[in-house]
This record gives sequence, structure tokens and C-alpha cells, in this order.
Amino acid sequence: MSKNTVEMLSTAKWFDLTQPLSIFTPPWPNEMPLQIHFFKRVTGSFHGGPGANGQLIEWSNNTGTHLVGPRAFHSGMQAIADIPLEDVTGEGVIVDISDEVSNYSLYTPEMIEKRVKVKEGDILIINTGYHKFTYDQPDVKNPEAQAGIENKEFSYLVRHPGPAPGFFEWALEKKLKMIGVDCGCAEHPMNTNIRYIHPTEFEKAKAKLKETHGKTWEEMFPPDDYYKLTHITMPKAGLLLTESLGGQINELKNQRAWIIVGALPFTEVESAWSRVAALQAPEGMSDDEFFAAMKEAKMFDLSVPFSIQTPQWANYIPLVVQYTKRVQSNYFGLGRNNAHCKCSFHIATHMDGEPHFYSNGRTIGQTPFDFWIGPAAIADISEHVSDSSVYTPAMIEEAVEVKEGDILIVKTGYGNYGWASPDSDEFRYMIKHPGPSPDFAEWCRKKKIRWLGVDCVAMEHPMNTIQRQIHPKTFEEANRKLMEQYGKDWDEMYPLDKYYQDMHFNLFPFGIVHAENLGKDLNNLSSGRYFIGCFLQKGMELASCWARFIAWKE
Repeated sequence: MSKNTVEMLSTAKWFDLTQPLSIFTPPWPNEMPLQIHFFKRVTGSFHGGPGANGQLIEWSNNTGTHLVGPRAFHSGMQAIADIPLEDVTGEGVIVDISDEVSNYSLYTPEMIEKRVKVKEGDILIINTGYHKFTYDQPDVKNPEAQAGIENKEFSYLVRHPGPAPGFFEWALEKKLKMIGVDCGCAEHPMNTNIRYIHPTEFEKAKAKLKETHGKTWEEMFPPDDYYKLTHITMPKAGLLLTESLGGQINELKNQRAWIIVGALPFTEVESAWSRVAALQAPEGMSDDEFFAAMKEAKMFDLSVPFSIQTPQWANYIPLVVQYTKRVQSNYFGLGRNNAHCKCSFHIATHMDGEPHFYSNGRTIGQTPFDFWIGPAAIADISEHVSDSSVYTPAMIEEAVEVKEGDILIVKTGYGNYGWASPDSDEFRYMIKHPGPSPDFAEWCRKKKIRWLGVDCVAMEHPMNTIQRQIHPKTFEEANRKLMEQYGKDWDEMYPLDKYYQDMHFNLFPFGIVHAENLGKDLNNLSSGRYFIGCFLQKGMELASCWARFIAWKE
């Protein structure tokens, strides 16, 4: 069966393997739980003032579904942003061993290979069954436990099974790209600092190991050898780990799929939030045909690096990264690199969710995953726009065919002025970028656009935002340009009560949201039809969120 890439991805079976992230999600023991603070509101807040519903969050990268990169254990290795897309996507297999593991137990390559065929270079996802202990799942009854209910946090983070000796060596021999698990850690919890945080649990684990294998923990896992394997050999080999998976994982029992780990391209850190998806072939297409087509399909990364260098939107709070753990065990952490972070959302490549301006809208986590993926039109209008100019629906439709229900990406060319570009011009990028005409929002509603994206700091014209007050000289320049182009001044063409934050107030109540600060490969893409996936953390209370955007060309 022959399909073009857009059609194939549109009809493929998509599965979301991401667990919901919430303020109720337990962090890794002793790390920062997710903290959310509305520092701005549309009408005003004590911290950041009026203008939008803006959130400031604090988090550890090991809370919720996340990718663990080589730098977590070896400081000289890749940060997340350095890892190519090809290393976090590919053919793989989801194996269900939940019937053979229990608290503190060990899983082996034999358990995996008697259920599925593991190919060289695969991504291996292991369903231990312990995702049933995530905060949002029903209680697990146990008459021997306190209150007759299993303690979710202890089960998920402290008591889950882990790899037996020889497992990671087997993974390296197989040249696996990645190992993913549906519990707190891809290592056995007793081979982490949890053994010191919870010594009584370690005693239980040791007793079970003595009963099942007749060995002490140190005999089974010689500390020096184990440290060398996990902190030197594995990172240098590039073996990646994805942790805290969940979602629809039970629907893919012992099946092959194309795996995508859409990790936030974090420049300074060793781990990052991820949206993880598994794809299977459309009806009428064999697995072999599908995997071959996916290997041939060219991917484009539309996300700028997420970094402390990234400029934030006016009066928002920039990214702060604090390392609380290092591999040499300083401060209060042990054994690996890990950072706690603090930031507002409107920096780097991100999706504005409905509650950013429409308080009754769906949060990022409440929005179905299939909303974030789909056929798209990229319209390159860069030759028709300039500083502070206005673009129109006619310019879009001259550049590309836009179908009803499309994702629409507007390429203004201003992505070339972003912070990570050799031609960076922060003022032009943030303050002088072009913006949509007054009829643009209505045109989007008529076209039933799914969501929008743009390669500059805002989907709005900057002079329909607070930038008008912050930069009066630029507003005078923009106003003169508007008069020359349309014979109207700003207030005549964009009456404040009707067009202030037009692309937010006039679209978000209709479910048409938008992504901002797209870039990287987008800077070199031409107009045309694509399939685009927005891979963003499934944050249940988040009004907006950073994301990894990937495009496949028709």
C-alpha cells in the first residue's frame, strides 16, 4: 500500500504513553515537586501585574514522564538539546512483564526475549505494571497494607522492580537506543540513593534477594562495577533512559511500534520533560512497510533550544537552573547530576493553552493528545513582511493551500533573528516582528484552523500587546508604516476594545490556540504541506507549556 507521509501519519494509530503531570505527582524522593504560581492574571496579580494568565513554575526534571540523557551520570556527555531527533525516535517494542515481577524483584533479558523479539538498535519499552501506582490511578487493594490500600508513592518510586545484573550489558550488546520504563526509575531503586533515604525498604529488598537468589545486595551488584557500568560505560555508549511512562501503555502489550520521545530541547541539563508516543501502521499497511517508510521520512525539528540564554517575554520571569545533585555527591544529593528549575512559560518554543487568556478553557493536560498532531500547512511569507508590518490571509493562501481543520504555521523569517541564530537581533525578534491583520482571527475561525504557530515571539502583532506601552518609539514607527500601507492609524485599524491581544481573546474561546518561538529547521523550510506533532508535557494544571515540535514533509 502506497501512502504519502502526511496521509500515512494522519491515518496511523497513535498511542500516548505519557502519564499526567500534576502538583499531585510525587517527585523523586528529596527532589522538588511541581510548584505552580499564577504570577500574572488578565486583570492583574500581586506579582506580575495584568495582561494575561501567566504561570511561574518550579520543578525537577525527574517528575513526570522524562528523558534521562548521558549527562545525568557523566558530566562530559550530551545535554538533552545535543541529542539528535534520530536518537529519540525509531522502531521499538513494548514488552509487558507485569505478570512476572513484584516489589523489589529483578527482571532479566530472558523475561523480555521470551515475550518479544528485540532487534539491534531498538527502543525497548518495559511495562512492569507499576504505572498502576501513579497518583491518578484507582487504589490497589492489599489487606496486609495500612488501611488495606497499597501506598502509591512507595510502590511507584521505592518498591518497583529493576534490572538484574547483566541486563544493561545485554542492552549494550543489542545496541539499544533507549530503555523506557513505566515506574520511577530505569535502575533498581535500591541501586540509587533511595537505599539510604529509606533504609527499612532496603532491608526488605535485601531479604527478598537473599530468599530468591541466595546473595547479598553487594554480592549481586558489586558497587564499583555497577557504578562504572551506569556512570561511564552506558553514558559513553549513548544509551538513553525514559522514565515514568504510562498512558495507553497497556494497549500495546508485547507489540512493535514506532516510538517518539518528544523531549524538551534543554541546553543546560541532563534530563527533560517528554511527551512519548507510539505509532502503528494504518489499516492496509504492513508493519514492515510502515517502519521502512518512517525510516525514510525526513524529520524537521522546529524547536529552538530551551536555555537560560533564551529571552523571555516582557515582564515574564527567565529560566533559572540550580544543580542540587552532582555525580560526586555534593550538597544533599547522591550519585548523579540533577537540576531544579524555575521559569515562566513564555520563553523558547511553547504552546499557549486556552487558559492563558480564556480562564474557562482546557488546560494543556486536559487537551486530547490527538489535538496536538495532524496535517499542517507551512506558509513562508518572509519575502512579503518587514519590521512591524502586517500580514493577511491573502498572503497565506497565496503561499500555500490551507485546508479546513489544518494546523497552520506562519513563517515570517524572523526566526533568523532568534537568540540561537548567528544573525540574532533580539529587539527585532521580540519587538519589531510582523503580525496579523484585523481580519486574520475571523479567517482562522472560518477555516476551522486547529492551532497556529509562528517563528517569532508572539502570534500577535507586538503593537497589539503591552509592547506598545513599553516601546512608544517603535509604536510611532509602526503607526507611520500602517498609515503609508493602509491609510489608517493604529487605533482606527485596530480599535483597542476589539483587537487588543486579538489572536488570544478572539480565538482561544473557540479552541484555536497557538505556538510561539518556532524555529531551527523551520528557518530553512519552504511553503508546503506537512504533518506536525507538538510533543508537550501532559501538565494537568498548566495554562501553557514548552514543547518539542517535529514536522514531516509530504
